[in-house]
Amino acid sequence: MMYWNNGMNGWGIGLMTVGMLLFWGLVAFGVVALVRYLGRSEQHRVAGPPPPSTPPPPTSSPERPTPERLFAERLARGEIDPDEYRSRLATLRGDGPPA
Repeated sequence: MMYWNNGMNGWGIGLMTVGMLLFWGLVAFGVVALVRYLGRSEQHRVAGPPPPSTPPPPTSSPERPTPERLFAERLARGEIDPDEYRSRLATLRGDGPPA
């Protein structure tokens, strides 16, 4: 008995075609993933750590503003008028309200 195509029928040819497409698709995906990974790690290597001239972040809480400074800021924002500013500042300092 003679066998033509070594017993390969329609299903064998179809599965072989699908298998080759999957293989080459995986190879292409691997190459793209590798290039993207190497490109990304190269960018991180070039950037490096920040230069030492940058100041370190504050470790303690910021200083609280003085009452005089708060009154000056409120006057600058227009929340109080100059007369009220002087009156409150004098009261704060213990001078009493201005005459």
